Amino acid sequence: KAALEARSSPPLTYLSSLPSIDNALSFSLNEEKKKRNVYVFNYFIFYTVQVLMASKLQQLQSKACQASKFVAKNGTAYYKQLLEQNKQYIQEPPTVEKCNELSKQLFYTRLASIPGRNEAFWKELDYVKNLWKNRQELKVEDAGIAALFGLECFAWFCAGEIVGRGFTFTGYYP
Repeated sequence: KAALEARSSPPLTYLSSLPSIDNALSFSLNEEKKKRNVYVFNYFIFYTVQVLMASKLQQLQSKACQASKFVAKNGTAYYKQLLEQNKQYIQEPPTVEKCNELSKQLFYTRLASIPGRNEAFWKELDYVKNLWKNRQELKVEDAGIAALFGLECFAWFCAGEIVGRGFTFTGYYP
């Protein structure tokens, strides 16, 4: 009978560990205040960023207007000066047919340079293999340059990923 009474009555430690009604209400009010404060803070930050962006936009518009006026005033003179300085590169007559001919020349010239580039690639690869074989003799300076090169490659990879995702850091657009 004593064992049955012990089971049916809740332990006192359990009841004493429960928060009182007053504590529960103040806890929920504090949570509401925190949520409201976070909302107000976020709104303040958003508004501040909008104001800053608006002022930067006005500055950018002002600079664009100045640049436009400068180009309108000095553009023709600069264009003529640029053509005069580089007249040795201009093909006469400057026609569409001549441009097509030059683009074909560029394409086939680059195509003809592939064997030379292939040979240079294999020389570079042999150099790297030789460095790896003799890595005990590697200087700290060379290792630092290699590490910086690897870091630069990784940075360009990350930049390409960001551009490929549509300039987002978190993921792809749906």
